[in-house]
Amino acid sequence: MELEPELQRRVYHQVADLLNLEVDLLFFDTTNIDFCLDEQERTEDGEKGFRTYGHSKEKRDDLPLVVVGLAVTRDGIPVRCWVWPGHTADVSVVSEVKKDLIGWKLGRVVTVVDRGFTSHENLRTLQTAGGHYIAGEKMRSGQAFTEEALARAGRYRTVRDNVEIKEIVVGEGEAMRRFVLIRNPAEAARDRRRRNEILVALRKELRTLAQTSKDYAAALDRLRSNRRFRCYLTTGRGGEPKVDNAKVRSEERLDGKYLVSTSDDTLTPEDVALGYRQLLEVKSCFRTLKTSLEIRPVYHRLESRIRAHVVLCWMALLLVRLCEEEVGRSWDDIRNVMQRLHVITYRSADGEAQQCTELTSDQQQILGSAHVPAPARLFTLRPTV
Repeated sequence: MELEPELQRRVYHQVADLLNLEVDLLFFDTTNIDFCLDEQERTEDGEKGFRTYGHSKEKRDDLPLVVVGLAVTRDGIPVRCWVWPGHTADVSVVSEVKKDLIGWKLGRVVTVVDRGFTSHENLRTLQTAGGHYIAGEKMRSGQAFTEEALARAGRYRTVRDNVEIKEIVVGEGEAMRRFVLIRNPAEAARDRRRRNEILVALRKELRTLAQTSKDYAAALDRLRSNRRFRCYLTTGRGGEPKVDNAKVRSEERLDGKYLVSTSDDTLTPEDVALGYRQLLEVKSCFRTLKTSLEIRPVYHRLESRIRAHVVLCWMALLLVRLCEEEVGRSWDDIRNVMQRLHVITYRSADGEAQQCTELTSDQQQILGSAHVPAPARLFTLRPTV
């Protein structure tokens, strides 16, 4: 555990020297890794261990978790990973991440974080040591500056297919905040379609409820506890449930929109918007960890072994992303092509020989792009004595 931070720092700086890598945008996000337990372990595991029960982003609250954080460059190169107990809240880890990376001397860095990490203290932390932030804002927070930014009139500008932006400045002097409102028309259409489907189903349920005479109270409780319906329900003057039209209108104005703030006045609104959308690079790395690299299932119990497991998976992810960058193809594609390369063993009365299959043009391209020499055709030759 004592060697973990220094190991990650040395590995990253060797990669940075190799690729002449400069970090200007740094993306950070977290995910959950759950554990496979037998019945005895489920009983023994509680709130005191490193793997603990917490809020699962994959809705597996029945399993103990750890929280894994990942910092990634704009090209998807993982810079460093962190591991915290499963009940750790996203908003509580930013200061630790910032402190750990200050010693790495990455230069001027703009950290990009999602809405779960945004708090006044965290944003101030991200500005220490000359740093800046691009941060997603919670549009339903009810905070005054958020409401003012969303209500501000102005035209959107198209910066890329399905990306429209509007720059907004709220407040003056030290209280001034700079926002970029991002709208995606395709996502707006999808949000409208999903909401309309929910409202059609809700109105059908309300008609059915109105005709229910038996167990009315139980049916009403089930309707109000339904996760799809409850945000669109309100109570009429007579106490009857009905669709909350004010809530529907409130949600309509948020269709396909993201509100992003930044502390860096040198970034153009386009850079802010596209930088925030690149946060998907971290989520892509998490998908690779969980699918191609199969970081789960995890069976370790000791904290040191859990941390070692995650660090080894981080190093594997780093190799995968470097290979993808050099070759220009996805890791799944590279693996599928290279798995067709075999060593064949021939045995006869005269002896034994091992020969590599002939390289295909695809395999030659991958090895050449990755600067890996082609394997020798003849591996071994053992004549019978």
